[in-house]
Amino acid sequence: MTKRPNFILFVTDQHRADYLGCYGHPVVKTPNIDAMAGRGVAFDNFYVASPVCMPNRASLMTCRMPANNGVTMNGIPLNQNNVTFVELLKAAGYQTALIGKSHLQTFTGSSPTTQIPAAREGYFRADGDLREAVRHDFQSPIYKVEEPDFWSGPQPNVPTPFYGFDHVELVTGHGDHIGGDYTAWLLEREPNAANLIGEENQLPHDYTCPQAVRTAVPAEHYSTSYIAERAEAFIAEHKDDDAPFFLMVSWPDPHHPFNPPGKYWGMYDPDDMPIPDAFQRNDWTPPPHVRGVHTTRDVGKANIGGMSAIGCSAREAQEAQALTCGMITMIDDAVGRVQAALAASGRAGETVEIFTTDHGDHLGDHQLLFKGAEQYEQITRVPFIWADPQGSSGARSDDIGQTHDIGTTILEHARIESAWGMQGLDLFGATTRDAAFIQYAHQKGMDAIGVPPNIHTVRDSRFRLSVLQDMDWGELYDLDNDPGEFHNLWDEADFATDKTRLLEALVRAELAHVDRSPMPTGRA
Repeated sequence: MTKRPNFILFVTDQHRADYLGCYGHPVVKTPNIDAMAGRGVAFDNFYVASPVCMPNRASLMTCRMPANNGVTMNGIPLNQNNVTFVELLKAAGYQTALIGKSHLQTFTGSSPTTQIPAAREGYFRADGDLREAVRHDFQSPIYKVEEPDFWSGPQPNVPTPFYGFDHVELVTGHGDHIGGDYTAWLLEREPNAANLIGEENQLPHDYTCPQAVRTAVPAEHYSTSYIAERAEAFIAEHKDDDAPFFLMVSWPDPHHPFNPPGKYWGMYDPDDMPIPDAFQRNDWTPPPHVRGVHTTRDVGKANIGGMSAIGCSAREAQEAQALTCGMITMIDDAVGRVQAALAASGRAGETVEIFTTDHGDHLGDHQLLFKGAEQYEQITRVPFIWADPQGSSGARSDDIGQTHDIGTTILEHARIESAWGMQGLDLFGATTRDAAFIQYAHQKGMDAIGVPPNIHTVRDSRFRLSVLQDMDWGELYDLDNDPGEFHNLWDEADFATDKTRLLEALVRAELAHVDRSPMPTGRA
């Protein structure tokens, strides 16, 4: 058997597909990622399994949909009963490393929004592990590794293997106020870092966009630089090893807050950013859940410091775009550092480089910022680049791929069988997807609707259909003729046949993802 290749998987956070030069952005500078696409294959129709952090990252690791791996929404740790593709690499002799963001566990330390209702009068409610339909041990310390309390006190070590990773240097949180192993590294270089971090310590600026924070942390001490430095070190330390390696390099940017450090703050001018179409047309009627987000911001009740989608103005959209581009260019510079370290190690010719992200950001499209229950292309479609020194170069693929296909494709390329019940496809195999299947749920009720969202979507080569639990309406868009997703065709008779066909495709996707694990233990 020939030697198995190394893999470096670069992952960003909240980075939509069209915010790279190689995906057509007219302004942002990403020469290193663009060069990776030039050496490999860029997928133009790549979609998440779920457009939010924890469920999609869990799908990446398990090669399974959220409903199957158990992480159906943010706030549910990935149960270690799940087998990850990284564990399979490790079992086959790979050295495995994670440097940067994991977010397979909660890292706020805050109580959930969702609570089990109080027992009705006169009814008995069991305690302990009988309170829920499935037993779990999520209060165990092994599921608290990413929470602030784990990192308080003397510098801890992440217990390994951590979902298959033997080497872990963790970054938790977003912006400049983040933790994990990064904190000790930062304090070694900036003993007074507490006086530089956060909105209260930011440098002066005139931006009005929510969560625009001009961090006082210098670029060389920002988390993006830390992750690049530690990835460089891992590669250098393993340059002479015989064993192959899998290295995940995972940045928490360009997720909001919008706070590119140093020169990256003013690198892009908001005036050079396009005003999204939604601000320039009067023929658009937002669907109820989007209209609710707009209304909540208009009446001053939006949580502009939170994580969920909020309404925005055209100027806020331009500012968010410019600052996001600064964060992305900083990441691209960091990617270049890691690539240079790989070249210096002499192992570039045996290493597959991969680039993707966990979901996108509206960035002003549909008059929205951040992400939420709105299943628009801006948050469901993400970049995916596969650069194999022994494979195709400068190619584009129109095939539909999804996040849970990544691990399967890595395993296939490493000649390792997937675990029974994994649901990803080999992106270069004979079987391709007719449509992407996307699941989204959240603890928080939808603005002005109140019901927590539970949405399933199919996206084929032309249409996007989304069905919302407990709603008597849905969404259907013809992206060939309406790429901006402004005209909802759900109730239009001319598209009834397409709606029926896509509803059938959704049912078939649900059936195809019925869990096949555990394997039967015998005949009944």
